[in-house]
Formats: sequence, structure tokens, C-alpha cells
Amino acid sequence: MRSTLIDVDMARTPIADITDEAARFVQGEADGLLCVFAPHATAGVALIETGSGSEPDLVAALERLLPRDNRYQHHHGSPGHGADHLLPALVSPSLTVPVQAGRMLLGTWQRVVLVSLNRDNPRRRVRLSFLGG
Repeated sequence: MRSTLIDVDMARTPIADITDEAARFVQGEADGLLCVFAPHATAGVALIETGSGSEPDLVAALERLLPRDNRYQHHHGSPGHGADHLLPALVSPSLTVPVQAGRMLLGTWQRVVLVSLNRDNPRRRVRLSFLGG
């Protein structure tokens, strides 16, 4: 297995497209699986269409499901930070993408994104791991 960490700046957006970095990572590989993992308690990764309004729609849906108020037992950080710790239960911290001849087998509009509504931690890392078959 080959693995690397990429740094992702989330200061300006709660959803960051990391598809290009993932594609570069598997370029030149044979067939196998790419694991994308967010090693954070308050972030997840997803496959969505980007650039069509899906990003703000996803943020709005998550904010409806996880309101930023003081209802949570987890109280440290900015108001509503407890909601950030529930996000990985809805947006998984990992996903697996099949790779064939060095290319991710994504659908036409699928993009790999990192999702984090956590305003307290804008610097994130994502682990990319390739397992050849």
C-alpha cells in the first residue's frame, strides 16, 4: 500500500474539492482501490457534483440536521461546536474509489470533496492510500 497526506485549507469554504489531488496520486498506478480518509473528529469526505449548487445545498442540509446552538453535550469551542462532532456520522470520514489503469472510476459528475463545518479548525489533512490489486 502506498499512502500520503495532503493539506487542505478550509478557511474560505466548508467543502473543498480534492479530486485533482487524488487523481494525481493514483496516476500511473495499475488497478486497485483508493481510500480517502479524513483523520479528524469533525470532518468527512463525500462524492458529489460540484459547481452546480450542490455545495451550498449540502451545507444547508447539514446545518438543518445539525443546528449550531447549545443543545449538545459537547460544549467546548465556538457556539454549536458539538454539531461538528456529529458530522462524521452523516458524512463518512472515509470512502473508497475503484482505480483502473491509474484512473479513478468516478461517474461523469462525481467529485471527491472534504466536508467540514468546523470554524475552529480551518487547516485539514486528508490521507490518500492506494492498494494495488
